[in-house]
Amino acid sequence: MAPDADEQAPEPAARPAAKAGQKPAGKPAARPARPAQPADAGRPARPASGARPKPSAPALPSAGRAPRTETQRPARKPTPAPAAARRPAQDTPARSAADSVAPAPEGVRLSKVMAERGICSRREADEFIERGWVFVDGKRVSELGIRIDPEARINLAPEATRTQRQRVTILLHKPVGYVSGQPEPGYAPAVSLIGAGNQFDRDTAQRFHPSQLKNLAPAGRLDIDSTGLLVLTQDGRIARQLIGDDSKVDKEYLVRVEGRLQPEGLALLNHGLELDGVKLRPAKVEWINDDQLRFELREGRKRQIRRMCELVGLKVVGLKRVRIGKVKLGDLPLGEWRYLREDESF
Repeated sequence: MAPDADEQAPEPAARPAAKAGQKPAGKPAARPARPAQPADAGRPARPASGARPKPSAPALPSAGRAPRTETQRPARKPTPAPAAARRPAQDTPARSAADSVAPAPEGVRLSKVMAERGICSRREADEFIERGWVFVDGKRVSELGIRIDPEARINLAPEATRTQRQRVTILLHKPVGYVSGQPEPGYAPAVSLIGAGNQFDRDTAQRFHPSQLKNLAPAGRLDIDSTGLLVLTQDGRIARQLIGDDSKVDKEYLVRVEGRLQPEGLALLNHGLELDGVKLRPAKVEWINDDQLRFELREGRKRQIRRMCELVGLKVVGLKRVRIGKVKLGDLPLGEWRYLREDESF
């Protein structure tokens, strides 16, 4: 049966004339037409002419810009070099290591000079400077961090001197079971023993006031299982004198021991031992009876005497500090305290 009119193949188009350099056509001018595929095939029908359909044109770029071809695509921009590499050779020459370090400010910090001269502690110095109570070569200074000539003259205002006189230093006969510094679980700090009820010199010295507990801190340590003289002070000058790195104040201890001293052990206790890889300063150690030694030290490493004795074969069973500098424990009862008198110094 003849196809309907709209299914007839269209007339083949005339082939264009061969271009220069092309071979003449030796085949029939047109191929037989293929029937169109059903609509649900998802592909458009191929035209019946001998020419293949042109591929769909690529999406055009944004308006006003011609499409790029492979030959027209610009090369990728190179990664910019670091600033130092891009700097022309005629720029500022490279700095030396010495030039790159800022010069240190001249002079020494005022608070450090005051502490080194024993005028006050560095913390107190900052407080006095902020209040305008410090004079350098006759000029009032109120700026923190200022640097001065280390030979400059320094004076305190009367207000600073009065403040220092109001700061107290307390001598305590510490019992076993109290820690000298920060409290530990189950143990009380030694400062908790300071109160009006156990003041030894209440009949001859000033009366205790709770305000004196503010900033009252131990100047040195005494182990929890040791007893004897412990100094607590509000005065930074005294704290520095007793526990500063350059302290020359010696401390005396009576130490009861058991065990057998190694040969040359007494000589080693006096000088030659080290703790934690650090050599100890020379000490003065001697027997005072069969089971008791006297120690004089100028340093206070943690549990120092106990560890020294262990190194030479001895075990400490009792330790009591009886003197710090020129201040003695004396007849101060266990668990009581008194003020450092004006005629006393370490």
